[in-house]
Amino acid sequence: MPVIQLTTEIAAPIDICFDLSRSIDLHKYSMKHTNEEAVAGRTSGLIEDGETVTWQAKHLGVTQYLSSKISNFKRPFIFRDSQTKGIFDFYHHDHIFEEKNGKVVLIDIFEYKSPFGIFGVIADMLYVKKYMIKLLQQRNKVIKEFAESDKWKSILSR
Repeated sequence: MPVIQLTTEIAAPIDICFDLSRSIDLHKYSMKHTNEEAVAGRTSGLIEDGETVTWQAKHLGVTQYLSSKISNFKRPFIFRDSQTKGIFDFYHHDHIFEEKNGKVVLIDIFEYKSPFGIFGVIADMLYVKKYMIKLLQQRNKVIKEFAESDKWKSILSR
């Protein structure tokens, strides 16, 4: 079972980083290359504890639907989104926020299991894990870009 762990340092307040990370609108922006759209559940704004979202996106040339639910929500330190329906056998994505040396450290822990038994394991080794790392890095790059500038104001109305 692959586990991806990424760390991103962000020079911005923790509450802004946390809220950008749960913004449906910023997620859509960061995944525009996959034509990702929220089509059910929470479809805009900030997703909250217990809420669900269903995404429609094109990955690997195939339109896919993925539903996830938010849990373990402790603002502004952690939340988890877990697949309830989708291509993976399961996934859990923990978003952890820590303040260190005047910066926010965003830690992503993404654990998943690909379908199709041994064929899924081989696909992980050859492509899927690298693909998921790239998606998460792209998302974090956008969160950092918005949090460290005034762009966050266009997403979060305070």
